[in-house]
Amino acid sequence: MTATIAPPVTAWLAGVGRRSLASRLRAFERYFTRVLPAAGDPPARLHAAMRYAALGPGKRLRPLLALTACEAVGGRWERALPAAAAVECVHAFSLVHDDLPAMDDDDYRRGRLTTHKKFGEALGVLAGDALLALAFEELTRLAECGVPPPRVARAVRVLAEAAGSRVLVGGQVLDLEGEGRARVNGTGVREIHLRKTGGLISASLVLGGLAGGASAARLRALAGMGLELGLAFQIHDDLLNRASSLARLGKRAGTDEAREKATYPRAVGAERARAEAARLFLSALHGVELLGPRAGNLGHLIIAVAERDR
Repeated sequence: MTATIAPPVTAWLAGVGRRSLASRLRAFERYFTRVLPAAGDPPARLHAAMRYAALGPGKRLRPLLALTACEAVGGRWERALPAAAAVECVHAFSLVHDDLPAMDDDDYRRGRLTTHKKFGEALGVLAGDALLALAFEELTRLAECGVPPPRVARAVRVLAEAAGSRVLVGGQVLDLEGEGRARVNGTGVREIHLRKTGGLISASLVLGGLAGGASAARLRALAGMGLELGLAFQIHDDLLNRASSLARLGKRAGTDEAREKATYPRAVGAERARAEAARLFLSALHGVELLGPRAGNLGHLIIAVAERDR
């Protein structure tokens, strides 16, 4: 599925290329590689598992959202690097735990063996735990980048809420409870996706906004945009999972359907799911437009997400 992006929404973005996004991604990878404990530091296998989980192939969407949101509200994107690393640590932790046999029981992630298949279940659990702890250690480094202490404290709270029982972890519980049901409805699946995916994507944008000095109104706008983008992203992911291959998507195709998971295409049909994803992507882009001309990279990032085929 590719969302059809209406020209009036994207015309103002025409002068901004994607090259700067690539440079920000390279800067993030360098920073993130330094943040993670070295593989040889004791306990060596734990740190090797953390690096395997966090540095494997991935879109790095959430860190890029934090960096481009910081830029969009008038800040220097480099200021948000600790926030970008923190959200990627939380994302990596969630994937490691989601893949465990007690959860989604996946053997492959991003075309490689999942962390617990590579290092064993015990280290899979512990590596995820350690990545979650590292996220909050890293958030405190926002102060070293010039972010005022009250904003650093708020950033900690934003990420803690997004990772906790009411949002990400709660979404995983709802996902497990919905697995295997003969019938699923769009409202129930939407709730799972908003918690399990939308919450952390929303937090990524808000953290970038906090690092960039955004006003309260802009922080609210970023939070709402993130929920729309997260829901669109996950619906799109559900659609890709139905038809792609291990080589293309990085995990076995059709695994969601095989486990009778609560997915949006299963709830409302593929055609309605595509239409809803396109609507949400366009709405998020409209929100980017309202942020002004410094939000060009954020807009291009959302377009790239809408157009992805893996």
